[in-house]
Parts: sequence; structure tokens; C-alpha cells
Amino acid sequence: MSTTYPNAAGNDEAELRELIARWSKAVREEDLAGIRADHDPEILMFDVPPPLLARGLDAYMATWKPFFAWSTRPIAFDFHDLEIAAGPEVAFATAIGRCRGTERSGETIQLEFRLTMGFRKRHGRWWIVHEHHSVPATD
Repeated sequence: MSTTYPNAAGNDEAELRELIARWSKAVREEDLAGIRADHDPEILMFDVPPPLLARGLDAYMATWKPFFAWSTRPIAFDFHDLEIAAGPEVAFATAIGRCRGTERSGETIQLEFRLTMGFRKRHGRWWIVHEHHSVPATD
């Protein structure tokens, strides 16, 4: 289910879907310039592995080195159940993501995680201002 509010431009949802697709493709290709391209300099991210919080684009980008070291090749970074709600200047998206990597024990795992992204539109362009990646708590 996706919602674009009547006062938002009709193509906002399509633009946001394309932005998320570009970002996830850049991750799969280990394209750091592509990963950072649509992120606001003041990005705030909550992540699964430490650091749990990254504030600012440099801190956000620093989290990708350990992710790529953990990831098996080819890199898996895909989303399903993507939902978008967009207003004239603010939007958010939720999805379920999958990635795959090798734990310190040597075990390869497929990780399913939740993604929430917050966006702000400035000068006619959407920017990612918040990412939240999480996994369900386990016993």
C-alpha cells in the first residue's frame, strides 16, 4: 500500500521509488559515490550493528566499510513490501530488506531487516534525511 497525499506532486512516489532503487543498486555495486548521492549532509541513521547511531554524512559513509567486509559476494541488498507516504515536503518509506554476510564464526547468514527512511524535499529534489535499520529482538 502506498499513499501520496493530494497536495503532493503526482510523481513523488515514483521519484522516491527510483531513489531507493538507485541507492540499493549502488550498495550492491559497492559504489560509494552512488550510496552518498541522495543523502542529506545531516543524515541520521540508526543501524543494526554498532555504531547504533551515525550522525552526518561522513559518519554514515563510514558504516559501509564494515558492511562490505561482512557481505558475501555478490552483494545481496534487496527490498520488498515497499510502502511510501509522501507529502509536499516530507515523505517516509518502509520496507523489508535482505542482505547476506559471513559472521565471525564463519557461518554465512541471510539477514532480513526492517527499513524506514525519512525524506525531505528541497528545491524540488528529495533527500534522505533519516535511515533506520532494525531486526526483531530475539531471546
